[in-house]
Amino acid sequence: MIFLKTEDEIELLRKSNLLVGRTLAEIAKIIKPGVTTKELDKVAEEFIRDNGAVPTFKGFPNQYGDPFPASVCTSVNDQVVHGIPGENVVLNEGDIVSVDCGTYMNGFCGDSAYTFCVGEVNEEVRKLLKVTKEALYIGIQNAVQGKRLGDIGYAIQQHCESNSYGVVREFVGHGIGKEMHEDPQVPNYGKRGYGTMLKKGLCIAIEPMITLGSRQIVMERDGWTVRTRDRKCAAHFEHTIAVGAGEADILSSFRFIEEVLGDKAI
Repeated sequence: MIFLKTEDEIELLRKSNLLVGRTLAEIAKIIKPGVTTKELDKVAEEFIRDNGAVPTFKGFPNQYGDPFPASVCTSVNDQVVHGIPGENVVLNEGDIVSVDCGTYMNGFCGDSAYTFCVGEVNEEVRKLLKVTKEALYIGIQNAVQGKRLGDIGYAIQQHCESNSYGVVREFVGHGIGKEMHEDPQVPNYGKRGYGTMLKKGLCIAIEPMITLGSRQIVMERDGWTVRTRDRKCAAHFEHTIAVGAGEADILSSFRFIEEVLGDKAI
């Protein structure tokens, strides 16, 4: 069932999502070669809790195994999504790391993701990040009342496949509100004019998961980490948005991250 949100509910969603953006900015401050993904998780959890919220990912149930053990997902290089932070996962010069973060406060969820460069990243991989981020905003441009979910997916798919990248099918965006995952599902592929009609008050997380090579993926034995089958890099960017009568209202923000990164931002 799809729940359309009131203006007051959208403002509560915005507060949760802006906290996610600020949390990702705190992580941006410490990303460098030699840092472990466990350190990123520690910074995130402390910042979220210090701001009166709860990390929604921690303890999130899993049909394939144990609940998620951390506050953020840290997916390095060929990991697409749901990478588990670890003391033995050390970031190296030239790596990329996607950090996906969720918060819960005032009864509503926030959800956003950003893929960071660790030091100097080669141009081929940096372009993957750039195109994936562009695809996110192209998808958001199509999140307009009267259009359909297929218009969002089609726009993302066309932009990424025209650059010869793979578009992951098995994992998709989602509705968001009082629960982190609500209806409808929001694929990053599709047909124009097909799917659920977009209505004012619909709040969704749009999150392109794009691969440098084949779109084929595998799940690691931990039951969470998803990586590319061909071991080529993947990128992941995500915003939570509210559909309005005109252009979409982006409830999360990369502004805080980009203030930290400066000219090193994607």
